Amino acid sequence: MNLRGSLFQKRDYLVVKGYCQICEDRTIFRSKDDWLRDHFFCERCRSIPRERSLLYVLNLLYPEWRTLKVHESSPADRGTSLKIRKECPGYVASHFDPTIPFGTMHPSGKYRSEDLEHQTFDDESFDLVLTQDVFEHLFNPGLAIREIARTLRPGGAHIGTVPLVRREQPSRRRARLSEGQVVHELPPEYHGNPLSPDGSLVTVDWGFDIANYLSHVSRLNTSLFFIDDLHFGLRAKYLEVLVCRRLSIPAV
Repeated sequence: MNLRGSLFQKRDYLVVKGYCQICEDRTIFRSKDDWLRDHFFCERCRSIPRERSLLYVLNLLYPEWRTLKVHESSPADRGTSLKIRKECPGYVASHFDPTIPFGTMHPSGKYRSEDLEHQTFDDESFDLVLTQDVFEHLFNPGLAIREIARTLRPGGAHIGTVPLVRREQPSRRRARLSEGQVVHELPPEYHGNPLSPDGSLVTVDWGFDIANYLSHVSRLNTSLFFIDDLHFGLRAKYLEVLVCRRLSIPAV
């Protein structure tokens, strides 16, 4: 008997039998950590709650997404991003990659280099634009959402996740650019970056008022969705999904 392994093996914090919309099959959701947002994995596809939450809202509002033109900024190579890449012929992935010219494809063919704040896509290129935990890393989120609005077709939408850590409190700046230099207003904080081991600097701590901000600067109609359903592996802090729709104004 391996007593050392038995003594130091971390017990599960939460285990649930349910259905994964990414796998489209029954599964077990399991977390060994109480921080469910990053650790409540599907045992089949290893997705995490925010990825499953985005797909839930996508299926709810745009069940025909496989037939649409979709741009995803900064996707991960797993979960919802991987599913949409495989199942949507009109899918385009992009990363902020200054090692190649913006608007060109990476030699791997997996993504296009784009600055979300200054995109090279034509007007009305996409039905959907997806972002997962991107807007807390932008120095100019207003430019980014206006660019997203420019590239959306009528009736299209931006669907994204953002950790709304401030909740009912006003959003606040953590870092900004001044004459090309990063100025920190709060101690630096970094999240994971699929292209860099150094991670991505957090520039804004967002609250629920992000919906008003995005609507104001983009003229898109912004809603917040929150789903808590253990059967679908949807339980964690900061699972809100932003939906910014380009809706027509009724003539009445």
